[in-house]
Amino acid sequence: MDKKMVKPKPQYCDNCDEHSKERRLTAGGKSNVTFLLGDCIMTTRKGFTLIELMVVVLIVGILAAASIPLMRGRIDSAKWAEANATAGTIKSAVRVYYAEHGNATAVTGLLSDTTIQTALGFTAADLTGTYFVPGNYEVTAVNSDGNATIVVKSSQANAPSGTKTLGLDGSWK
Repeated sequence: MDKKMVKPKPQYCDNCDEHSKERRLTAGGKSNVTFLLGDCIMTTRKGFTLIELMVVVLIVGILAAASIPLMRGRIDSAKWAEANATAGTIKSAVRVYYAEHGNATAVTGLLSDTTIQTALGFTAADLTGTYFVPGNYEVTAVNSDGNATIVVKSSQANAPSGTKTLGLDGSWK
């Protein structure tokens, strides 16, 4: 007895689209739904629907709206770091000046004054950064230990807004 090779049964039933083309009816010739004797088979299409794309755009928009203010805060914080570093250097220079001269009245005021810069050992280039210039720094007070209070005001177009004070204890206010 010869055994005939049996073809595996297709994944679809005998009424599938492949086997019953003569019984297939397509709704208006435009639908992706094929009707077979009361049953329907969805034909596959590649791509995304307009609703799916709109949902993705909506999600991306929400994420962007939430993250941009957070990024802006980090950028301003990084810009103020320049002022913090320079103010710390000025504070150290005032303390050295106080230790050498016994008082610091000659070095209080805006650091745009070249006599104050020279007394502290700075040039204008030493105090000029990307976001702050010498005129943004002001030594307002020096205590009996030589610790200075330094006020930093932003005035450059690309600088962060506001005023910060490096207090006698070294903290920013």
